[in-house]
Amino acid sequence: MKVLTCKWLALAVAFQIVIANAASATRFDFVTANAKVSVYYQKGGPKLDSIAAHLLAQDIERVSGYLPKVGTNLAGASGNVIVLGRIGSSIVNHFGKNAADAALKGQWERYSLRVLNKPLKNISQALIVAGSDVRGTAYGAFAISEKIGVTPWYWWADAVPVSRKSLSVDISNYTSASPSVKFRGIFINDEDWGLQPWAARTFEPETKDIGPKTYAKVFELLLRLKANLIWPAMHPSTKAFYHYPGNIKAAEDYQIVVGSSHAEPMLRNNVSEWNEKTMGHFNFVTNRKKVEEYWELRIKESAGFNGIYTTGMRGVHDGAIEGVKTIPETVTLLDTIIRVEREMLQKYVNKDITKVPQVFTPYKEVLEIYDAGLKVPDDITLVWPDDNYGYIQRLSNDDENNRPGGSGVYYHASYWGRPHDYLWLNTTHPALMREEMTKAYSLNAKHLWVLNIGDIKPGEYAMQLFLDMAYNVKPFEKPAYSKTHLKHWLGGIFGDKNSAPISEVLWKYYNLAFERKPEYMGWSQTEPTTGVRNTAYNHNYYGDQAQQRLDAYNKLLSETAAIQSQIAKKDQPAFFELVGYPVKGATLMNRKFLYRDKAYRYARQGRVSAAHYATLSGQAYAEIVVETGYFNEKLLNGKWKGMMDLRPRELPVFKMEDFKLAVTPDLPAFRALPEGLDTTFAASTKKRDYKLPAFDRWNKQKRFIDVFLTQNVQKTFRVTASEPWIKVSVIQGELRHKEAQSEQRIWVEIDWPNARIGELSGTVKVEAGEDIYDFKVTANNADANALPDFKGYVASDKYISINAAGYTALKNTPERNWNVVDALAGNGHALQALPFNTSADKLDTTNVTANPSVEYDFYTFSDTPAGITVSTLPTYPLNKDFEMRYAVKVDDGPVKIFNFKTIGRSNEWKQNVLANSAKRTLKIPSLPAGKHKLTVYMIDPGVVLQHIFIDLGAEEAYYGTLPGTVRCGTAVR
Repeated sequence: MKVLTCKWLALAVAFQIVIANAASATRFDFVTANAKVSVYYQKGGPKLDSIAAHLLAQDIERVSGYLPKVGTNLAGASGNVIVLGRIGSSIVNHFGKNAADAALKGQWERYSLRVLNKPLKNISQALIVAGSDVRGTAYGAFAISEKIGVTPWYWWADAVPVSRKSLSVDISNYTSASPSVKFRGIFINDEDWGLQPWAARTFEPETKDIGPKTYAKVFELLLRLKANLIWPAMHPSTKAFYHYPGNIKAAEDYQIVVGSSHAEPMLRNNVSEWNEKTMGHFNFVTNRKKVEEYWELRIKESAGFNGIYTTGMRGVHDGAIEGVKTIPETVTLLDTIIRVEREMLQKYVNKDITKVPQVFTPYKEVLEIYDAGLKVPDDITLVWPDDNYGYIQRLSNDDENNRPGGSGVYYHASYWGRPHDYLWLNTTHPALMREEMTKAYSLNAKHLWVLNIGDIKPGEYAMQLFLDMAYNVKPFEKPAYSKTHLKHWLGGIFGDKNSAPISEVLWKYYNLAFERKPEYMGWSQTEPTTGVRNTAYNHNYYGDQAQQRLDAYNKLLSETAAIQSQIAKKDQPAFFELVGYPVKGATLMNRKFLYRDKAYRYARQGRVSAAHYATLSGQAYAEIVVETGYFNEKLLNGKWKGMMDLRPRELPVFKMEDFKLAVTPDLPAFRALPEGLDTTFAASTKKRDYKLPAFDRWNKQKRFIDVFLTQNVQKTFRVTASEPWIKVSVIQGELRHKEAQSEQRIWVEIDWPNARIGELSGTVKVEAGEDIYDFKVTANNADANALPDFKGYVASDKYISINAAGYTALKNTPERNWNVVDALAGNGHALQALPFNTSADKLDTTNVTANPSVEYDFYTFSDTPAGITVSTLPTYPLNKDFEMRYAVKVDDGPVKIFNFKTIGRSNEWKQNVLANSAKRTLKIPSLPAGKHKLTVYMIDPGVVLQHIFIDLGAEEAYYGTLPGTVRCGTAVR
């Protein structure tokens, strides 16, 4: 009989540290012509045993079509059985001492799998799933589900497993390790535009809210992802978690630990539960008795449940604490509040306060209060937040790491707030999440990880990735594993054949969004809300940077459509949810704004085509409406109706543009304009001779000339080059007044092998009747020996663009090193200053040239002032002992130390997180022509170098990072 295996099994095993046994794999038959498995669990045990047993049986049915019997009485068992129980339980002990790994005893959330042949008279095979505790048993049961091909996302992402009438799996005896992070879970937040309306109107209309039925599905998903913690939804649209007794029962049944967000002490939902009209102000100074009664009631109510208590106090909804005016006053007040809270916990939960799980999250202004001297008791876990945009603001230093309460991380993959929301599509880059969370783990943030996942959909992969890291961080310590993990996850849903191309598509999707999220393409901001503006992408230089982004998205969309055509019918809904909708949504949002830019820009040039681009922008908006309508109304007959909102909070970025295109008078009917021309002046000039940006034999540039109509006419044109070495993409053409036919782009290149050596000069002439335009062409075709043995970057016209990982020399020390980080976010590889555990007292800022360094050799062709801009990820100091410093030097010039640390929510911080980049520029008054060396010296650990731009007089703005200029010698990394 054929043995059926699932490659998702390989991933499931890889996600845990497995203690290998000597025994080889054994085939276990679930459903065959001769065997029908049944499932048994411990009678009288926790409700979760029953839940896990029945869900496992249903998973077997999803794959095979056969629903196994589920029971607790082994007396009537025969054939093949799956047995769920705890180490030491009677049902496990029934099969003897070899049924479970004795090492499980007293452990946290571990399990073992054992296949026993002929263990009892009437039982042919027994697959024993033994847990160290109740969640450990459930994790083991769901590991079996994954082995047979049922992913955790079978329901939430409609991932249908492969059907197998004969179902057998090779199973090796193994024992899982305890999870890397003790408490691992999610925060459902900003649910107003997805989860709450969907639950209230579609999934749980009987409650008209996120209630027990919805939470049961959430809790099942958490357990399948080997998580154990929930911070429940808490916006005004949703009633408090404790409002519905069924919510509490569901959490107990599924053994999910219930906590609350950083702003909700003592498991209270202040937005929903604090009534200012009847209770007064949420002010501990002026209304202490009411506040204490309010907390005490919930502590008494929750004392017997699995809970983690948030300590401290903030305002009702994520606002600053009331009743104090100064930081010292706040420190004193919070000291009192935490003492009072802990006295209540001792009274009602456990006299040994160190046995009561508690957290303190120094979020926003609370971090300033903490640093001002707030003494958080040592047994309370410090939960370090990110800045809401994926960059962890702070981690524990040596003193804080000595606290028995340890530390954790609160991380965002969705956010409402300034400088801009990102609630629509999930675009948090997997490589960034990996970098930040493995950094946190290496600095001992191991006690609690919580992910703000918004509405769960469409953040499925972010949730999977985050919780997989929390369960077993080890494989993620290698940066390249980011891509491997994504590929494996997709393979478990769409099969190995499709996993590679889909993972490539999604990786490009994350890269493009890392440069600028779809929600940020309006260049608007929130709190306060501002109107949309032109994007910062350059349309008239660097080969039309805006069009290159459009081309990249259009190609991505085509690749997605091609893959979708090959996807099995059963997998089409999952593909739409996980790949199709986010890729198309991001593409359309970029079209909407970049075509909007072109419409206004080209209107100033007088182009007839401006109206066409306005139409394209409007069409992009209309397509977003259609795709979202399909998601909500037609997909799976409306299963997700109300889940996807295309305009969260009705922000300006989501609205359709009301175009008012200016008319530019008195222009010739036919115009031709070159790349590099400042188009704000082009509308008023009648100039007919221009100069294209320069060419050189190293970078082999392509330059463009745009020809277009400004009036309702028809024109034929001809393009001629004065020299045979000048190549043009078009030699003749015709323009018509009809929209896209009213313009054409002509590309100009140099035929380098057939051009004479030296400085070249020629022209390209564009003629349309009496309208004649001349474009001067200059090219540097210096002799091949002009740069003998040079292995560095050669200037392209008036700039040099370098990926930071493409260094020409690297000089590390035994203690510290610049390390290439594979695939870190949108810029490909990057360089990171390591190790993280560097001692702050060993940093040298007086003799930085002795520190590890990275060098970039470059060559310029003319004497000129220069500006060297270094881009880094906008990360934060590892803890309060560090800054974000590095030093820069050119040739033998002076060393300049830069520090990109930001304070609070400054305007610089806002622009940094919107662009995922922090920039510092070294100005050089005069840089002579010839060879040069740029050196970047390490100072603080954790600095991530992305990109270097050397401006040699281009004076042209760009956004993001530009393609690298040519490097002579060895291949660029």
